[in-house]
Amino acid sequence: MNVYENCPMFENEKYRLRFVNETDTEDLLKVYSDLRAVPLFNGDNCKGDDFHYTTYERMEQAVDFWKQSYESGWFVRWSVVDQAKGKAVGTIEGFHRDAKDCFTNCCLLRLDLRSDYEKSEEIASVLSLIVPASFVLFDCDKVATKAVPAAGERIRALGEMGFVLSDEKLTGDDGTRYDRYFVLKKQV
Repeated sequence: MNVYENCPMFENEKYRLRFVNETDTEDLLKVYSDLRAVPLFNGDNCKGDDFHYTTYERMEQAVDFWKQSYESGWFVRWSVVDQAKGKAVGTIEGFHRDAKDCFTNCCLLRLDLRSDYEKSEEIASVLSLIVPASFVLFDCDKVATKAVPAAGERIRALGEMGFVLSDEKLTGDDGTRYDRYFVLKKQV
């Protein structure tokens, strides 16, 4: 299955992950303008974007860029929809990464959630939808995601799911070295 030809949707009783679209813009502005959430986002290797968006127009541009990136085969960005509220409360991005560092043949996931959803149980519920499928969708032998020290709930959820903090650093396109990546290796 080619994720760039047919983007799957995932759901459980709490959340639905579906391809991001324009109708999410207003909900996502609440995520990307959330000053408690923004410091937990992963902007590594994103050309200086800190993902702090404060206007509808800027959020709309981001959604357009995410859609264009999908069409170009760079990455997939799903909206994280709270099933009970019918509202997007975050996004999750995934892509296959080949590199000259230890994060090669890897699915890199970026999870951005509104701060009131930054709880270990909620994070695990979202990640449990996408992580198992990531090995097939992105044809990789490991999944990696970043969690900064301030993201205690996220770190707890990752640990409970079997992710381990890597001692290695991810090398960006410009040679910048990034740390705080948690890795889950494919079970054989």
